[in-house]
Amino acid sequence: MNIDRKGILYAVGAYGIWGVFPLYWKLLAHVDSLEVLISRVIWSFVFTFLLILIINQRKLLIEDLKSLWKNKKLFLSLLAASFVISCNWFLYIYAVNNNHVVDASLGYYINPLITVVFGMIFFKEKLSKLQVSAVIVAFIGVISLTIGFGEIPWLALLIALSFASYSALKKQTTLNATRGLVIETLLMLPVAIVYYIYVMSTNSVSFLHVNWQTDLFLVLGGIVTAIPLVLFAKGAKLLPQYVIGFIQYMTPTIVLFLGIVLYHEPFTQTELISFMFIWASIVIFTFSTIFESKKRSAIQQETLNAKSL
Repeated sequence: MNIDRKGILYAVGAYGIWGVFPLYWKLLAHVDSLEVLISRVIWSFVFTFLLILIINQRKLLIEDLKSLWKNKKLFLSLLAASFVISCNWFLYIYAVNNNHVVDASLGYYINPLITVVFGMIFFKEKLSKLQVSAVIVAFIGVISLTIGFGEIPWLALLIALSFASYSALKKQTTLNATRGLVIETLLMLPVAIVYYIYVMSTNSVSFLHVNWQTDLFLVLGGIVTAIPLVLFAKGAKLLPQYVIGFIQYMTPTIVLFLGIVLYHEPFTQTELISFMFIWASIVIFTFSTIFESKKRSAIQQETLNAKSL
């Protein structure tokens, strides 16, 4: 098996798992969304920390923490990243467990386009005419949904904005994906523990108070979180960015299918029209990304050929 095929398998595995996440979080629909989030933070830290010990990266983790302590800007960026990814996790869990799976799908469809806009605003990245067109078409789709229902699709937009913000903040760090997740969950761990102590004192906690299946699913939420992140990190190293960009649309497509077919959420003509704009923008954006990538590769090859002469 060559490197590209391995990379594709890793990426498909990661985005495929993320796509079927609603199946897992629905098992915890009887648990308060905030408790599911807090449990996810705690157990993600536990299992990723154990993984760091197993793969013998404890010293590297300590070095990362020392570097983070010395670099206050990096520390604040990672702290902000920890906060927004926690918000994203909460919004997604809330959407799934409150019959808004289609909204979650819409959020992850438009997330890459918002990420591109953030790149243009915060990192001075230049967009091609086709990429600008893709963003405009997606914007029309959101506007059509807003007009059709008479309200802004806040949940979808917040899911997209929170993950795009997380991507922008992570762009400023160079931490390993697994060790980065350990540190991110570590930063949120004190808040999670304090919250758990609070809900235990009010007797409104589900962990250890419902049944053993609920306890097991809450604990395994940490592993469910960690596995696709590790697969994604491996795939991202082996594949060009445009391939990753194309495969990532697996997630919202699977989520949309589950929302409509399995959970029978409404998908009206208004939503269909809006999604058609979003899908059209994705086609334009993907085509543009592939074209620009091949164009850069051709220029680089010409430069290398000129230098070899």
